[in-house]
Amino acid sequence: MIDVLLQPLAFSFMQKAFIIGLIISVPTAFLSCFLIVKGWSLMGDALSHAILPGVVLAYLLNLPLMIGAFAAGMCCALTTGYVAENCRVKRDTVMGVVFSGMFALGLVLYSGIETDVHLDHILFGNMLGIDGTDLLTALMISICVSLFLMARWSDLLLQSFDPVQASATGLNVVALHFGLLAALSMTIVATLKAAGLILAISLLIAPGAIAFLMTSQFKRMILIAIAVTMAAMIGGIYLSFWIDSAPAPTVILLLTLVFLFAFFRRSQGNQIATD
Repeated sequence: MIDVLLQPLAFSFMQKAFIIGLIISVPTAFLSCFLIVKGWSLMGDALSHAILPGVVLAYLLNLPLMIGAFAAGMCCALTTGYVAENCRVKRDTVMGVVFSGMFALGLVLYSGIETDVHLDHILFGNMLGIDGTDLLTALMISICVSLFLMARWSDLLLQSFDPVQASATGLNVVALHFGLLAALSMTIVATLKAAGLILAISLLIAPGAIAFLMTSQFKRMILIAIAVTMAAMIGGIYLSFWIDSAPAPTVILLLTLVFLFAFFRRSQGNQIATD
């Protein structure tokens, strides 16, 4: 019985899938909490779509995909910020226009090149095709992003809730703003091979949303988000082996179910308190 339960671990591609799942759980869950309290959920969506042209151009120029993805993500963020500050259109509308335009540009560029990299793997990830280089890249990014967030989490939290007060206390809110954007772009790069551009959105939103429903303390929110993401990674990858599904969508499905459970549990608690 135990041998059957441990059967997925007998395959090296499953072992690598579990490892990279746990690696990307920490930065995605950590960032998710900041995106939720800052109201930046759409920004995570925008950047994850916007890096597609950077990935394609990096492939054409024979550069690491990470460089192209990061450059495209920062370009999208800077363009969105500049346009939003210099026109009457609201920021969320500008983000929608810019990221959809960059995503469309990426699709046009992709259709014009010959490559053995399948578009589905870029959009939805290929967790079972992870190699040593992917693991190392994800690990290095995860460590850098996590250390940055842990070192400056109190400043980032103040800047998220009250940027005016943060500026009055002497914090460089501009540096914190772009530091968070850089961390977000790097994290999307880390999840690119495992979860793809589309599914990375859920990893950057769902954990923080779940934790937000379960606690009102930010420190506990981070711990809950990380624990939930790791559990969903392990459970989703393990379940995908037995039901013959893709690991990344199965992980996202589990996160969605946990969110619905937390939502209904919170709603029942509020109803009882009202009664």
